Amino acid sequence: MEYKEKLFTEERALFGSKDITITDCVFEKGESPLKECRNIEINGSLFRYKYPLWYCDNVKVKDSEWFEMARAGVWYTNNISVNNAMIQAPKNFRRCKGLELNDVVLSNAEETLWSCDGIKMNNVTAKGHYFAMNSKNMEINGLSLDGNYSFDGAENVVIRNSRLLTKDAFWNSSNITVYDSFISGEYLGWNSKKLTLINCTIESLQGMCYIDELVMKKCKLINTTLAFEYANVDAEVSSRIESVFNPASGTIRAREIGELIVEKDKADPTKFNIVCDNIIKESDKVVW
Repeated sequence: MEYKEKLFTEERALFGSKDITITDCVFEKGESPLKECRNIEINGSLFRYKYPLWYCDNVKVKDSEWFEMARAGVWYTNNISVNNAMIQAPKNFRRCKGLELNDVVLSNAEETLWSCDGIKMNNVTAKGHYFAMNSKNMEINGLSLDGNYSFDGAENVVIRNSRLLTKDAFWNSSNITVYDSFISGEYLGWNSKKLTLINCTIESLQGMCYIDELVMKKCKLINTTLAFEYANVDAEVSSRIESVFNPASGTIRAREIGELIVEKDKADPTKFNIVCDNIIKESDKVVW
């Protein structure tokens, strides 16, 4: 069945519908218009009010928009793809399984993409804090993210060709790999396990600290200070590192280190190796 050029204003307007196509329609008012729907296609349509897609299965959305009041738009929904969409609404995509986003702009991505499983993202732009908390099994390419505390508690994530402006990214996460990307933000990666950064450019204050199994290959660190505190690290850095502070173990290779700070009551120099021909200054006490 097809709904075309319709205006929906009532609550649960198409509740429980199956095998339907929605084209050039507007969901103006009324909560949960498509709750409990199955096998639906949505093209060129507008969501203007709360909770449009909850507890749904097998959903395809294309060329459609979520306005600001369409908040908490997609929760508890499985096998959904969204292509070429503008989403103004916050708190979207919660506890979804099998989610694909292509050419999507999330202009208010506060608390978005939480506790989802099986995510593919391509050419997504997002602005908002707490993006992708506790989500897992993610494949991401071309993400532009402006928002702090991203990927907290995330698991099994691969990110490529992305730009992340994000403080406290990847906290409490495990098995994260980032390729060919730019990351700027304080306290990057704290309390994480198995964080791998390959051919990345990073700018961070106290970044890459408190990490178990940090691997860096062909990376550049710009204006990065007090790095690697209490980290188990294998780092290959092609640039200068402004300062390295109390690493726990492993090897750090760098072109130049502005200051190497090792407080011997807190870090054991026999447990890590610094490979660098040009260490400008060595200290046994940090200056805050």
